[in-house]
Amino acid sequence: MALEVEESAALLTLIRVGHIYAPEPLGAGDILIAGGRIAAIGAPLEVPSGWPLRIVEAPELTAVPAFIDQHVHVTGGGGEGGCATRCPEITALEIAAMGIGTVVGVLGTDSVSRSPADLLAKVRGLRAEGIAAYLYTGAYRVPPPTLTGDLQRDLAWIPEVLGLGELAISDHRSSQPRQHEIERLVSDVRVGAMLAGKRGICHFHVGDGERGLEPLRRLLSETEIPAEQVIPTHVNRRRALLEEAADYALRFGANVDVTAFEDPGEAGLDGFDAVCRLLERGVPLARITLSSDCNGSLPEFDAAGRYLGMRVARNTALIAAWRRLVQEGVLPLERALGLISGHVAQVLGLQHRKGRLAVGHDADVTLVDAALTPCQTFVNGRRVYDVGTAG
Repeated sequence: MALEVEESAALLTLIRVGHIYAPEPLGAGDILIAGGRIAAIGAPLEVPSGWPLRIVEAPELTAVPAFIDQHVHVTGGGGEGGCATRCPEITALEIAAMGIGTVVGVLGTDSVSRSPADLLAKVRGLRAEGIAAYLYTGAYRVPPPTLTGDLQRDLAWIPEVLGLGELAISDHRSSQPRQHEIERLVSDVRVGAMLAGKRGICHFHVGDGERGLEPLRRLLSETEIPAEQVIPTHVNRRRALLEEAADYALRFGANVDVTAFEDPGEAGLDGFDAVCRLLERGVPLARITLSSDCNGSLPEFDAAGRYLGMRVARNTALIAAWRRLVQEGVLPLERALGLISGHVAQVLGLQHRKGRLAVGHDADVTLVDAALTPCQTFVNGRRVYDVGTAG
């Protein structure tokens, strides 16, 4: 057998678990990690004697692809009620404790006291702490703030930039962009992404406005932009908007992102109910994703748009909604995983590296217990969370 060494000295990691979902169920087995990638999956796996190896024995746990959250205010959102209402930054521990290995950072309403440069710095800090972090350039407003002064250059020259977001539509806080402005921005992102070999996501915040998804329906009807590039989020903030999102997904073969609201209020639906409703409407599961909006603000306004107060979103609601879909029998585990792993990787253009447990993929592995509670999280082979040692 290989020489078992301390974690800091190990070049290889062997995870032994009671079940593996890749997401397809593989039964009990081992996952061998080398160089930050999955080198082998099997039962049992043997490593040559003398090789420096860390062994993780977890026969009571299940290995699944580490979760992906495509909408995180990593630098904190908020600010709608003044400087005292700025939300806090999120920590690497808060991310990893939920079994999340990959996040995409966004700016929101406030791109004045926060900037794309702040966002990039935070993303790189999270990477140094072990999280696979990316970002969208831009914010709510048009023209969007950028890192290089140009959307195409941001996509082409900044590796961490995956697209544009969260650009606000149908919201009193948006810049009220004209249709031609939306079309030009999405086109710029598409070309910049092509030059960089990226998917080039345009991640749209959809507000409470009556126009709903109309700008995106027009975009896909009147231009050659492919539906896979355009992702509306918060589609469950109003029941009528969710019905519109179902029609949108079915008509265009498009993806829609459900927000795991802790308290959607009387007008909206939480993540669990929203996914159930989309499935009832016949939206293919592969077209649905879940995200948290965590560390963003949940402001309340009156009918005249006056600020009343706010709460801070957390990523605990994301895992709770996903867990409930499995525990209440809406989806089996192997299918539910796509909502927060495989489908998200596909949307972001990261499917060749993330979203499944397979040889050659990044070694992003979450170990969950029988209640589907994350207990350990590995990102690129590095253990970034262990419930047994977490303070």
